[in-house]
Amino acid sequence: MIAILCPGQGAQTPGMLAPWLELPAVAASLSALSDAAGVDVVRHGTQSDADTIRDTAVAQPLLVATAIATGRALLGDAVPAVAAGHSVGELGAAALAGVLTDTDAMRLVAVRGAAMAAAAAAAEPTSMAAVLGGDPADVAAALEQHSLTPANVNGGGQVVAAGTKAAIEALVAAPPARARVIELQVAGAFHTTFMVPAVADLHDAATAVSPANPRRVLLSNADGAPVADGADALARIVRQVANPVRWDLCMEAMLQLGVTGLIEVAPGGVLTGLAKRAMKGVPAVALKTPDDLSAARELLEAAA
Repeated sequence: MIAILCPGQGAQTPGMLAPWLELPAVAASLSALSDAAGVDVVRHGTQSDADTIRDTAVAQPLLVATAIATGRALLGDAVPAVAAGHSVGELGAAALAGVLTDTDAMRLVAVRGAAMAAAAAAAEPTSMAAVLGGDPADVAAALEQHSLTPANVNGGGQVVAAGTKAAIEALVAAPPARARVIELQVAGAFHTTFMVPAVADLHDAATAVSPANPRRVLLSNADGAPVADGADALARIVRQVANPVRWDLCMEAMLQLGVTGLIEVAPGGVLTGLAKRAMKGVPAVALKTPDDLSAARELLEAAA
Protein backbone atom coordinates (compact mmCIF):
# COMPACT_ATOMS: atom_id res chain seq x y z
CA MET A 1 0.00 0.00 0.00
CA ILE A 2 1.57 3.26 -1.17
CA ALA A 3 0.72 6.66 0.31
CA ILE A 4 0.93 9.78 -1.85
CA LEU A 5 2.01 12.85 0.11
CA CYS A 6 1.59 16.53 -0.83
CA PRO A 7 3.95 19.03 0.81
CA GLY A 8 2.98 22.33 2.42
CA GLN A 9 4.14 25.91 2.39
CA GLY A 10 7.87 26.38 2.68
CA ALA A 11 8.70 23.52 0.30
CA GLN A 12 8.71 25.82 -2.75
CA THR A 13 12.01 26.87 -4.37
CA PRO A 14 12.78 29.22 -7.27
CA GLY A 15 12.70 27.53 -10.66
CA MET A 16 11.22 24.29 -9.31
CA LEU A 17 8.80 23.88 -12.24
CA ALA A 18 11.35 24.35 -15.02
CA PRO A 19 12.21 20.65 -15.51
CA TRP A 20 8.56 19.60 -15.28
CA LEU A 21 7.57 21.85 -18.18
CA GLU A 22 9.59 19.53 -20.43
CA LEU A 23 6.70 17.06 -20.08
CA PRO A 24 3.92 18.33 -22.40
CA ALA A 25 1.11 16.86 -20.28
CA VAL A 26 2.44 18.51 -17.12
CA ALA A 27 2.91 21.84 -18.91
CA ALA A 28 -0.68 21.71 -20.17
CA SER A 29 -1.98 20.79 -16.72
CA LEU A 30 -0.09 23.63 -15.04
CA SER A 31 -1.45 26.11 -17.57
CA ALA A 32 -5.02 24.99 -16.90
CA LEU A 33 -4.47 25.08 -13.13
CA SER A 34 -3.07 28.60 -13.42
CA ASP A 35 -6.25 29.68 -15.22
CA ALA A 36 -8.43 28.10 -12.53
CA ALA A 37 -6.62 29.92 -9.72
CA GLY A 38 -6.12 33.21 -11.51
CA VAL A 39 -2.44 32.96 -10.54
CA ASP A 40 0.30 32.33 -13.11
CA VAL A 41 1.94 29.40 -11.36
CA VAL A 42 4.00 28.58 -14.45
CA ARG A 43 5.71 31.98 -14.35
CA HIS A 44 6.13 31.89 -10.58
CA GLY A 45 7.51 28.35 -10.72
CA THR A 46 10.11 29.22 -13.33
CA GLN A 47 10.95 32.94 -13.16
CA SER A 48 9.98 34.37 -9.76
CA ASP A 49 12.58 34.81 -7.04
CA ALA A 50 12.50 33.42 -3.49
CA ASP A 51 10.87 36.54 -2.00
CA THR A 52 8.07 36.49 -4.57
CA ILE A 53 7.17 32.85 -4.05
CA ARG A 54 7.37 33.32 -0.29
CA ASP A 55 4.22 35.47 -0.56
CA THR A 56 1.41 33.32 0.79
CA ALA A 57 -0.96 34.34 -2.00
CA VAL A 58 1.59 33.02 -4.53
CA ALA A 59 3.13 30.10 -2.64
CA GLN A 60 -0.10 28.26 -1.90
CA PRO A 61 -1.51 28.09 -5.46
CA LEU A 62 1.98 27.27 -6.73
CA LEU A 63 2.32 24.31 -4.35
CA VAL A 64 -1.15 22.88 -4.94
CA ALA A 65 -0.82 23.17 -8.72
CA THR A 66 2.57 21.46 -8.57
CA ALA A 67 1.21 18.66 -6.40
CA ILE A 68 -1.76 18.02 -8.67
CA ALA A 69 0.17 18.20 -11.95
CA THR A 70 3.05 15.98 -10.82
CA GLY A 71 0.67 13.62 -9.03
CA ARG A 72 -1.29 13.18 -12.26
CA ALA A 73 1.96 12.63 -14.18
CA LEU A 74 2.66 9.71 -11.87
CA LEU A 75 -0.82 8.28 -11.34
CA GLY A 76 -2.77 9.22 -14.46
CA ASP A 77 -6.44 8.79 -13.59
CA ALA A 78 -5.73 6.32 -10.77
CA VAL A 79 -6.58 7.25 -7.18
CA PRO A 80 -3.87 6.69 -4.56
CA ALA A 81 -4.48 3.99 -1.97
CA VAL A 82 -3.72 6.59 0.71
CA ALA A 83 -3.46 10.36 0.25
CA ALA A 84 -2.37 12.98 2.75
CA GLY A 85 -1.19 16.57 2.53
CA HIS A 86 0.60 18.83 4.98
CA SER A 87 -1.27 22.09 5.61
CA VAL A 88 -2.15 23.58 2.18
CA GLY A 89 -1.08 20.24 0.72
CA GLU A 90 -4.43 18.89 1.94
CA LEU A 91 -6.07 20.56 -1.06
CA GLY A 92 -3.75 18.72 -3.45
CA ALA A 93 -4.38 15.45 -1.61
CA ALA A 94 -8.14 16.02 -1.74
CA ALA A 95 -7.97 16.50 -5.50
CA LEU A 96 -5.89 13.35 -6.02
CA ALA A 97 -8.29 11.43 -3.74
CA GLY A 98 -11.28 12.47 -5.84
CA VAL A 99 -12.91 14.70 -3.20
CA LEU A 100 -12.36 17.92 -5.16
CA THR A 101 -12.02 18.57 -8.85
CA ASP A 102 -8.68 20.05 -9.83
CA THR A 103 -10.46 23.29 -10.74
CA ASP A 104 -12.23 23.51 -7.38
CA ALA A 105 -8.98 22.80 -5.51
CA MET A 106 -7.28 25.67 -7.35
CA ARG A 107 -10.15 28.09 -6.81
CA LEU A 108 -10.16 27.28 -3.11
CA VAL A 109 -6.39 27.59 -2.71
CA ALA A 110 -6.45 30.99 -4.40
CA VAL A 111 -8.97 32.18 -1.80
CA ARG A 112 -7.06 30.47 1.03
CA GLY A 113 -3.73 32.02 0.10
CA ALA A 114 -5.11 35.52 -0.36
CA ALA A 115 -7.17 35.34 2.83
CA MET A 116 -4.28 34.06 4.95
CA ALA A 117 -1.99 36.74 3.54
CA ALA A 118 -4.59 39.40 4.40
CA ALA A 119 -5.05 37.99 7.92
CA ALA A 120 -1.31 38.05 8.50
CA ALA A 121 -1.05 41.63 7.24
CA ALA A 122 -3.91 42.78 9.45
CA ALA A 123 -2.44 41.34 12.64
CA GLU A 124 0.54 42.52 14.63
CA PRO A 125 3.80 41.12 13.19
CA THR A 126 3.75 37.34 13.51
CA SER A 127 6.08 34.51 12.57
CA MET A 128 6.87 30.81 12.95
CA ALA A 129 9.92 28.82 14.01
CA ALA A 130 10.94 25.18 13.84
CA VAL A 131 11.93 23.67 17.18
CA LEU A 132 14.21 20.70 16.55
CA GLY A 133 14.94 18.21 19.31
CA GLY A 134 14.69 18.78 23.04
CA ASP A 135 12.50 17.05 25.58
CA PRO A 136 8.83 17.33 24.51
CA ALA A 137 7.82 18.56 27.96
CA ASP A 138 10.52 21.24 27.92
CA VAL A 139 9.47 22.34 24.43
CA ALA A 140 5.81 22.54 25.44
CA ALA A 141 6.72 24.56 28.53
CA ALA A 142 8.82 27.00 26.51
CA LEU A 143 6.02 27.56 24.00
CA GLU A 144 3.52 28.14 26.80
CA GLN A 145 5.92 30.58 28.49
CA HIS A 146 6.02 32.70 25.34
CA SER A 147 2.28 32.28 24.52
CA LEU A 148 3.16 30.43 21.33
CA THR A 149 1.07 27.76 19.57
CA PRO A 150 2.48 24.39 18.43
CA ALA A 151 1.11 25.07 14.94
CA ASN A 152 2.70 22.03 13.26
CA VAL A 153 3.46 18.90 15.26
CA ASN A 154 5.52 17.15 12.61
CA GLY A 155 6.89 14.11 14.46
CA GLY A 156 10.52 13.06 14.46
CA GLY A 157 11.31 15.61 17.16
CA GLN A 158 10.08 18.64 15.18
CA VAL A 159 7.49 21.15 16.31
CA VAL A 160 6.76 24.44 14.55
CA ALA A 161 5.86 27.24 16.95
CA ALA A 162 3.76 30.20 15.85
CA GLY A 163 2.76 33.53 17.37
CA THR A 164 3.92 37.11 17.57
CA LYS A 165 7.27 37.90 15.99
CA ALA A 166 8.54 39.22 19.30
CA ALA A 167 7.72 35.94 21.02
CA ILE A 168 9.35 33.91 18.23
CA GLU A 169 12.51 36.02 18.51
CA ALA A 170 12.54 35.46 22.27
CA LEU A 171 12.29 31.70 21.72
CA VAL A 172 15.14 31.80 19.20
CA ALA A 173 17.26 33.72 21.71
CA ALA A 174 16.54 31.28 24.55
CA PRO A 175 15.72 27.83 23.10
CA PRO A 176 14.61 24.88 25.24
CA ALA A 177 17.40 22.64 26.54
CA ARG A 178 19.00 20.44 23.85
CA ALA A 179 16.85 22.03 21.13
CA ARG A 180 17.57 24.22 18.12
CA VAL A 181 15.12 26.92 17.10
CA ILE A 182 15.12 28.22 13.53
CA GLU A 183 12.83 31.06 12.48
CA LEU A 184 11.05 30.20 9.23
CA GLN A 185 10.68 32.35 6.14
CA VAL A 186 6.91 32.60 6.29
CA ALA A 187 4.62 35.61 6.29
CA GLY A 188 2.54 34.93 9.39
CA ALA A 189 1.45 32.68 12.24
CA PHE A 190 -0.43 30.07 10.25
CA HIS A 191 -2.66 27.49 11.93
CA THR A 192 -3.30 29.75 14.92
CA THR A 193 -6.12 32.05 16.01
CA PHE A 194 -4.45 34.84 14.02
CA MET A 195 -5.90 33.10 10.94
CA VAL A 196 -9.55 33.08 12.08
CA PRO A 197 -10.55 35.81 9.55
CA ALA A 198 -9.23 33.61 6.74
CA VAL A 199 -11.41 30.70 7.87
CA ALA A 200 -14.53 32.77 7.19
CA ASP A 201 -13.39 33.65 3.66
CA LEU A 202 -12.53 30.04 2.83
CA HIS A 203 -15.80 28.80 4.32
CA ASP A 204 -17.74 31.16 2.05
CA ALA A 205 -15.81 29.94 -1.00
CA ALA A 206 -16.34 26.31 0.00
CA THR A 207 -20.12 26.69 -0.04
CA ALA A 208 -19.95 26.81 -3.84
CA VAL A 209 -18.18 23.42 -3.98
CA SER A 210 -19.88 20.01 -4.10
CA PRO A 211 -17.28 17.57 -2.74
CA ALA A 212 -17.37 13.85 -3.47
CA ASN A 213 -16.57 11.14 -0.96
CA PRO A 214 -12.94 9.97 -1.05
CA ARG A 215 -12.58 7.04 -3.42
CA ARG A 216 -9.93 5.48 -1.18
CA VAL A 217 -8.20 6.65 2.03
CA LEU A 218 -7.76 10.38 2.72
CA LEU A 219 -6.11 11.36 6.00
CA SER A 220 -6.93 14.57 7.88
CA ASN A 221 -4.34 16.96 9.30
CA ALA A 222 -6.56 17.54 12.32
CA ASP A 223 -6.05 14.14 13.91
CA GLY A 224 -4.66 11.75 11.29
CA ALA A 225 -8.06 10.09 10.90
CA PRO A 226 -9.27 8.64 7.59
CA VAL A 227 -12.16 10.78 6.34
CA ALA A 228 -14.99 8.91 4.63
CA ASP A 229 -17.34 11.79 3.85
CA GLY A 230 -16.52 14.47 1.28
CA ALA A 231 -18.39 17.26 3.07
CA ASP A 232 -16.53 16.43 6.29
CA ALA A 233 -13.20 16.40 4.42
CA LEU A 234 -13.87 19.88 3.03
CA ALA A 235 -15.05 21.23 6.38
CA ARG A 236 -11.87 19.93 8.01
CA ILE A 237 -9.73 21.63 5.35
CA VAL A 238 -11.50 24.92 6.06
CA ARG A 239 -11.13 24.66 9.85
CA GLN A 240 -7.48 23.62 9.58
CA VAL A 241 -6.46 27.15 8.53
CA ALA A 242 -6.71 28.28 12.16
CA ASN A 243 -5.91 25.00 13.91
CA PRO A 244 -2.67 23.03 14.39
CA VAL A 245 -1.45 20.48 11.86
CA ARG A 246 -0.88 17.05 13.41
CA TRP A 247 1.38 15.49 10.81
CA ASP A 248 2.75 13.20 13.51
CA LEU A 249 -0.69 11.59 13.78
CA CYS A 250 -0.92 11.27 9.99
CA MET A 251 2.33 9.29 9.99
CA GLU A 252 1.10 7.13 12.86
CA ALA A 253 -2.10 6.45 10.92
CA MET A 254 -0.12 5.41 7.84
CA LEU A 255 1.84 2.90 9.89
CA GLN A 256 -1.38 1.53 11.39
CA LEU A 257 -2.92 1.21 7.92
CA GLY A 258 0.05 -0.87 6.80
CA VAL A 259 1.51 1.61 4.33
CA THR A 260 4.53 -0.03 2.68
CA GLY A 261 5.91 2.93 0.73
CA LEU A 262 5.69 6.70 0.39
CA ILE A 263 5.80 8.96 -2.65
CA GLU A 264 5.97 12.70 -2.08
CA VAL A 265 4.87 14.68 -5.13
CA ALA A 266 6.81 17.74 -6.20
CA PRO A 267 8.40 19.71 -4.70
CA GLY A 268 9.26 16.57 -2.74
CA GLY A 269 11.71 16.18 0.10
CA VAL A 270 10.28 17.69 3.28
CA LEU A 271 7.72 15.01 4.15
CA THR A 272 9.90 12.08 3.12
CA GLY A 273 12.59 13.61 5.32
CA LEU A 274 10.25 13.57 8.32
CA ALA A 275 9.23 10.00 7.50
CA LYS A 276 12.85 8.80 7.64
CA ARG A 277 12.78 9.50 11.38
CA ALA A 278 9.17 8.68 12.25
CA MET A 279 8.45 5.84 9.77
CA LYS A 280 11.81 4.09 9.78
CA GLY A 281 12.18 1.31 7.26
CA VAL A 282 9.35 2.47 5.00
CA PRO A 283 10.82 3.15 1.53
CA ALA A 284 10.16 6.61 0.13
CA VAL A 285 10.60 8.49 -3.13
CA ALA A 286 10.51 12.29 -3.38
CA LEU A 287 9.58 13.74 -6.76
CA LYS A 288 11.94 16.64 -7.38
CA THR A 289 12.31 16.38 -11.16
CA PRO A 290 10.81 14.11 -13.84
CA ASP A 291 13.88 11.89 -13.44
CA ASP A 292 12.35 10.66 -10.17
CA LEU A 293 9.20 9.32 -11.83
CA SER A 294 10.77 5.99 -12.76
CA ALA A 295 11.69 5.20 -9.13
CA ALA A 296 8.20 6.22 -8.00
CA ARG A 297 6.58 3.98 -10.61
CA GLU A 298 8.77 1.06 -9.52
CA LEU A 299 7.57 1.55 -5.95
CA LEU A 300 3.95 1.57 -7.11
CA GLU A 301 4.43 -1.54 -9.24
CA ALA A 302 6.12 -3.40 -6.40
CA ALA A 303 3.08 -2.77 -4.18
CA ALA A 304 0.51 -3.71 -6.84
